[in-house]
Amino acid sequence: MRLWSLHPSLLDRAALVACWREGLLAQAVLSGKTRGYTRHPQLERFRAADEPLAAIDHFLTQQQIEATVRGYRFDRTRIQIPDAAAPAIPVTQGQLDYEFAHLRMKVSVRAPEWFRLLPPRPTAADTFTVVPGGIESWERP
Repeated sequence: MRLWSLHPSLLDRAALVACWREGLLAQAVLSGKTRGYTRHPQLERFRAADEPLAAIDHFLTQQQIEATVRGYRFDRTRIQIPDAAAPAIPVTQGQLDYEFAHLRMKVSVRAPEWFRLLPPRPTAADTFTVVPGGIESWERP
């Protein structure tokens, strides 16, 4: 499961689609609708939010908005709380840098045309607030 901390506009098609699918899986876990992935480390930060389901739904909304901008059709009705407020989940700059390097490595091979469009520095998805620090404890490098 890769729930990117990066702004969805940075994700290539494959990463955006995968993030949407995995976000829906995370939503199912957080709402108690599945028994799989309940201990996945990437869910720690959403569970720590005041309202975990609203947090993942805000995250999904951001993915859906980016998909719409690109002309993709992600089914907005799958988001349980479509107007959830931004939870401002902290993410470290080190985590953001790590994810961006990981994305750049993947995209350089599978979508070189997208790789050339990536900016030099990453930005975080609107669900997150960047704070100083290294790679997050839940990351499995």
